[in-house]
Amino acid sequence: MHIRYYKEYSHNLRRDMEFKVYGHAGLPIVVFPCQDGKYFDFESRGMIDTIADKLEAGHVQLFCIGCVDEETWSVKGGDYHGRILWHEHYFRYVCEEFVPRLHQIHAETDGNSYEGRIILTGASMGGYHCVNFYLRRPDLFGGCLSLSGLFHAGYFFPGFDDLDIYYNSPVDYLPQMPYEHYLVDQYRHGKIIIVCGQGAWEDEAKVDARILKDQFNRLNVPAWVDLWGEDVAHDWPWLLIQFPFYLTKLLEWK
Repeated sequence: MHIRYYKEYSHNLRRDMEFKVYGHAGLPIVVFPCQDGKYFDFESRGMIDTIADKLEAGHVQLFCIGCVDEETWSVKGGDYHGRILWHEHYFRYVCEEFVPRLHQIHAETDGNSYEGRIILTGASMGGYHCVNFYLRRPDLFGGCLSLSGLFHAGYFFPGFDDLDIYYNSPVDYLPQMPYEHYLVDQYRHGKIIIVCGQGAWEDEAKVDARILKDQFNRLNVPAWVDLWGEDVAHDWPWLLIQFPFYLTKLLEWK
């Protein structure tokens, strides 16, 4: 399998950011780590192995990046506005710096420029990021595969009244979107898969998933929100089953 490691400076974050690329060709997919996670977690947890056949066959190319959750979402209390502004720096890093770099790397390894929109994925906090990034920039991203994500910023910013936090809280801003909103029209042409179990440690995730499902139905957005059984926990053994299954469905989505 083709694997490359990178460490490159981000002007938005004013620091070096590390990432790894798996595969040489195919659909580019950005992988967000779990809360406070690292760029290598998908590999160390065995997620890469579950789709090795697709990577080696050139069907997909994974770009596993780092995060700044420890300075934003995971901080207890503190300066809410400062925390969310630093998240916005991360948002700009991904959209303005990393995405163009991804296209460069993909063209180098694949031999051809990728003309479509990138897919986003992740589990837990990464599952949140991939949905929120997609909903904010459907012009840039073509869809998301979210596993066990939480979509309410209030879990991390209790009692918030900050507009920047609001616009990073899908269960708050999506219900306010009118049917005719220009972003909603773009959602209708995207690929949205949101998955979670209903077992241990999934209480908040399954509530949020149902809210998003209701809103996508209201807006006539063809999203697939799939809740697994009460035996399915918020844990890696289940993610190892879900990820290759839904990635296959994503690749088959016309």
